[in-house]
Formats: sequence, C-alpha cells, structure tokens
Amino acid sequence: MTDETPDQAPPKIDTSVPHSARIWNYWLGGKDNYEVDRIAGDQYMAVFPQIVELARSGRHFLARAIHYLAGEAKVRQFLDIGTGLPTVDNTHEVAQRIAPDARIVYVDNDPLVLAHARALLTSTPEGATTYLDADVRDPEKIIERAKDLLDFSQPVAIMLMGVLGHVTDEEAVSIVRRLAAELPSGGYMAFYEATDTDQSFQEAQSGYDDTGATPYRLRSREVIERYFEGLELVEPGLVQGPQWRPEVEPLEHKDHPTLAAVARKP
Repeated sequence: MTDETPDQAPPKIDTSVPHSARIWNYWLGGKDNYEVDRIAGDQYMAVFPQIVELARSGRHFLARAIHYLAGEAKVRQFLDIGTGLPTVDNTHEVAQRIAPDARIVYVDNDPLVLAHARALLTSTPEGATTYLDADVRDPEKIIERAKDLLDFSQPVAIMLMGVLGHVTDEEAVSIVRRLAAELPSGGYMAFYEATDTDQSFQEAQSGYDDTGATPYRLRSREVIERYFEGLELVEPGLVQGPQWRPEVEPLEHKDHPTLAAVARKP
C-alpha cells in the first residue's frame, strides 16, 4: 500500500502484459485498454463467450444493489473496495441520483485506476467522494483512512464487486470478516463473485492466468457462504447475479456462474 493521492504522478503503467481492469473495460465497451488487453479479452471470449454478459451483469447488479441501499435501506455512506476503472453508473453516480447527500469512498491499489481517479471524484454539492490508494488485504487500514470522510457510528455499505477473486479462499473469508467487524450495526455489505461451476469459464480463466497477468480465482458457493457469518442476508439471499432483484430484461443464458448478495449487520 502507498500513500499516493490522485494529485501525484502514478507509477508507470505496464502495457506488456494484459491487465484485468483494462480487459474488463474492453468487455464493457470502454476505451481504456491496450492491444495486449484486447488480444487477451478476445482469447478469453473464444473459450467462454458468456464473459461479456457476465461483465455487464456485474455492473447491473452494482446499480440494483445501490438502488436498494440508498433507497429502501436509506444508506448514505458507501465504501467501494476494488473500484476498477471508471465506467457508466459508478457508485457515486447511482447513489447520488437517489440521495444527493451520499458520501462515497473509492478504494483501489492499481496504478491505472489511480491514473483515472479524477473521474471518480465528482460529486453533488450536498455529497462527497474521495479515492484511497489502498490494498484489500489490509481492511483495518482501509477503514481507518475511510473515516476521514465516513462516519462509522452510522450505517455504511461496503461494496466488494469481484475484487476478492484476487486473493485466496482463506484470505477472502478473513477480509470479509475483518471488514464486517468494523461495520456498525445497521451497516451492509454487497458482494458479486464469479463461481467455479462452468468448465469453459474455468478453462478461459486458466488460459488468462497463464499469460503472466495477475491470477483470478473462481470460487465455490461453499466458500462464498462463509462470508455471511454474523450477517443477515437481504432477500432474495445469495443467488446468481441476474436473479438478485432483477429488472425486466431477457438474459441470453439461464445459468450464470456468478453469485451476488447484500447482507446487513444486525
């Protein structure tokens, strides 16, 4: 973890190997990617074409979760860990459309995301946003720094949208439990995870990992269920991403190797 801020020059960005945030940006139709990322993304799609649908499904779930949290649950503080590259309907944009006074802290330790962080620092006059250059493996430090903007005596929603795939199963469970321990009663956690239920998905991920890029772990339902110890799942519980409070939109595939949930700390 470094103490860099968006006002400082970010570290040099390595364009010699594919990068997960840039590939995700490519799948979402963005322009913040390089040829090496497009090649890797195309190779992944050749083995598992559904990945583009999954990428978009994850963004849709994020928006639906925030709609619930800022609307029905009336949460006004969000901690988005593993932010990724700015795209459409970022957390602060969705939250502040519903609650203009919402306060958002974005967290990532990727130099590419840091380079684009200014796009995440817009805000309504009533609300606020900030960006922390920090590592998901150090949740206590994230919380401590987030307290500069967020009041942890009041409800906070922690967003973990696929970032835990970058750590081992045991690390993921430990990180979730440590974050949950820092939440006040009435706080929330929202999760979106890729699962290991599809053979083609596993083959595509294995091929990507072999490129020299940072490996990403597809996770079993049994491990993900361990996240929720001491938390109360919001209806409909832990379900495939598109099944969590879905909007009326047809899906090309009935089976999605993803799981999503929102949980409340009692």
